[in-house]
Amino acid sequence: MISADRADRLRVAGLRWHPRSGDRFVIRRAGLDDDVYTISDMMIEPHKFSTGTVLGFNGTTEWALDSVAQEDALWLPGEDQLRELLGGTFRRLARTADGYEVVIELAGRPQQVFTASSAADAYADALLALVGAAVERRD
Repeated sequence: MISADRADRLRVAGLRWHPRSGDRFVIRRAGLDDDVYTISDMMIEPHKFSTGTVLGFNGTTEWALDSVAQEDALWLPGEDQLRELLGGTFRRLARTADGYEVVIELAGRPQQVFTASSAADAYADALLALVGAAVERRD
């Protein structure tokens, strides 16, 4: 699973979350940020309102929570979601002695390699570089 630190860096960099079933997240409030929640059509559902998206907790499992605003939740994208966001820049994922490496290639630039102890964090680091490159192009 992606680290909360990298997830927060992706959020700050501009990655937007459109909650869907299966997504994992943490709630950014003292005492709740160590628990990972999963959106499920039965237990936690995103409800869209004109004021924003609210993650509603249904049933008795999460009895202490009724709902939480999306901006109070930090999305923890999975490996498949990160790889999908890399799109056509993604070249390969490889296991290394210390973890994993992800290789991406931006048009007109040499391939870039990102290493981390988990595949998800290596994907996240590559996506951070991709988002940064997109911001550079706009400036």
